[in-house]
Amino acid sequence: MRVVLPGRTDPASVLRGLRDRDLNYSPGEVRPPEWVFDEHRHVLGREAPGPPEGHGLWRRARELVAAYEFTPPEIIRAFHAAGSELLGRDMLLEARLPGLRFLMGVRVTAVRDDADAERTTWGWSYETLRGHLERGRVDYEVVKHHASGEVEFVARSYSQLHPRAPWWMRLGWRLFGRRVQLRFYRRAGLRLRGLSHAADTVVVVPATADLGAGWALRIHDPVP
Repeated sequence: MRVVLPGRTDPASVLRGLRDRDLNYSPGEVRPPEWVFDEHRHVLGREAPGPPEGHGLWRRARELVAAYEFTPPEIIRAFHAAGSELLGRDMLLEARLPGLRFLMGVRVTAVRDDADAERTTWGWSYETLRGHLERGRVDYEVVKHHASGEVEFVARSYSQLHPRAPWWMRLGWRLFGRRVQLRFYRRAGLRLRGLSHAADTVVVVPATADLGAGWALRIHDPVP
């Protein structure tokens, strides 16, 4: 985890360095009460009953989730190498707090795409890399319930503040961390609902920066 001042970030070099980093935890460590488990569900709306419609709400929401365009920009920005496959992708998250930016690496370790008689589900998961402020995993899914036509955004996670975090960070986490976590999930659901219902879904064309050696930087900064 790197703490940087506004205007002095260098996400390109940090992103390149993620290639050599491993996960900062083992799934075997994950158990209550040391870890926090979350599940947040947001109903986005309804389509006609049955599988997802060709250009309907579920598919618009899936596109936004795939592009990570639902994140609230006042809390999180994300960077990744343009053109990289989703599965295995390294992403640099910039957590934004007044006066500070925290640069933290994650890796996409699973993509889910399945359907049965009751529902169609698409989603992906990332896990934290060495140097991240937290340890854990987040799963994002867009679900179409065939019987009702309801389209739902689901975010599941398990997490903990890194045990080796310095004292000032542990104090800040007790005061603000959990509150910011919950606000992120609430705002993400509201933003995804709003964007997926837009008549012409607006997705920011990401800025790019040449990183050399075939790299380019894709910056996700959703519409406010």
